[in-house]
Amino acid sequence: MSSAVPKQLMLQDLFATIDAMDATAFAGFLTDDAHFRFGSTPAVRGKAAIAEAVATFLSSIAALRHSVDFVTSQANVLVAEGSVNYTRHDGSQIALPFADVFTMDGSKISNYKIYMDIAPLYAE
Repeated sequence: MSSAVPKQLMLQDLFATIDAMDATAFAGFLTDDAHFRFGSTPAVRGKAAIAEAVATFLSSIAALRHSVDFVTSQANVLVAEGSVNYTRHDGSQIALPFADVFTMDGSKISNYKIYMDIAPLYAE
């Protein structure tokens, strides 16, 4: 990916896949040995392990929808900022801000870091 436009299109597809709650399709965006960290949770390595971790997280919510406000890139690093609207299993909703940093290896993500405080999602 040599320009920002293809990277932004990849991000649209990535977030649409996540919003569809499809952990298997999400893993298709990753290199086989990718690293993934969501907030303060321990990092996960490898496409299969990441897909499993993401599937576990997705099972804890009813739905989600990303809204991306800002994207920038330099060399093989892509940064996105926005908010995620989560729907809990009880039907209540909460919007939380995020910043994602992606390290790209060609057209695949080799390192995916999500900076977010997810605790409010699970607060009573």
